[in-house]
Amino acid sequence: MTPADRPVARPAADTAVAAAARLQHETSGHQHRDVSGGWLRPAVFGAMDGLVTNVSLIAGVGGGGLNHKTIVLTGLAGLSAGAFSMAAGEFVSVSSQNELVNSEVEKERFELETNPVGEQNELAAMYRHRGVDAGLAQEVARQLSRRPEEALRIHVREELGVDHHDLPSPVLAAGASLATFAAGALIPLLPYLLGFSSLGAALLLAAVAAFAGGGVVARITARPFFRGALRQLLLAALAAALTYGIGSLVAHHT
Repeated sequence: MTPADRPVARPAADTAVAAAARLQHETSGHQHRDVSGGWLRPAVFGAMDGLVTNVSLIAGVGGGGLNHKTIVLTGLAGLSAGAFSMAAGEFVSVSSQNELVNSEVEKERFELETNPVGEQNELAAMYRHRGVDAGLAQEVARQLSRRPEEALRIHVREELGVDHHDLPSPVLAAGASLATFAAGALIPLLPYLLGFSSLGAALLLAAVAAFAGGGVVARITARPFFRGALRQLLLAALAAALTYGIGSLVAHHT
């Protein structure tokens, strides 16, 4: 065998990087759903909250014997107040969370700039903790530290559990909450808006929506459809029954 035919030895770190690249290429078709909460959580929570809140509100005033006009006004007020409250709450919540993350990122950036050796050793220790050999961990940390932004991203992901380049949008979360709460709250109000003065029709429509919505949420989260559907239906029915009872008691004692 000539020298040209002999295999060339490569550093362990290069081998590890090449193996990681091959693995990423081979598994590029493996996709996960978005679990960061950017839009799914506020959207689902908003729709279910809007439905349960307004059907309970309508059941309460309906149980109190109020007229058609008062029920419509109460339902529209509940829809508007709840939708704007949900949107404001989501906007403030997500904005505050992002501001906290960005503050911690700046602290980490400062540490990388002022104490690069210590941060490199810290990164190597993270890899050793995950089972990487000490020498290889140190070499990978050294190579990654050549790229400050990538090193920062890895430190933030490992220490804070987030990717600061992919934070949820406060505007998207607020918009999703507003729209879905309003959509959910509109469902039990529809019979009254269409001219019917039947609390039973409103409750039936809300029950169908709660069952379907709970089932869809269950399927999104890979759980049994009927289990999620029945759970949401029972919760909505319990809330409506309690507020109906309160409305009836107030009507009989005033």
